[in-house]
Amino acid sequence: MIARLLLGLVKGAAIGGGVGYGAYAAGLGGGMNWAVYGAVGAIVGLLVGRPVWSHLLDKRSTAVTSIIKAVFGIGVCVGLYALATRVWGGFELAVAGETRNVTDWPFILGAAIGGLYGAWVEADDAPPAERAARGRGG
Repeated sequence: MIARLLLGLVKGAAIGGGVGYGAYAAGLGGGMNWAVYGAVGAIVGLLVGRPVWSHLLDKRSTAVTSIIKAVFGIGVCVGLYALATRVWGGFELAVAGETRNVTDWPFILGAAIGGLYGAWVEADDAPPAERAARGRGG
């Protein structure tokens, strides 16, 4: 269970950091941050845990599970971004000679938010073989 949690943390952080860096390189900021963190949640939901292609290849499974994880991920990640900016407020962080609030560095906050959601999804959405080994059935 701990290994899956750490795997999800790493996968989610990599995806969130990648999407955040893409937004940073494209110069997206301000109001577009909401869409960026929504995209982080959707992509993490599709790729972490049991990825969408494993549902498409399994005749006993449905891809609706991945779609639900993606839609739920949009809400979770946008909500975590709202908490970080509106409630917590962040702190000043210097990266590459430029000082900004940590919430204005999308590749850092994207990695943190993606990692949190990825860890939760990976721990929750174990493959069928692991569920059977834990005694839940397939």
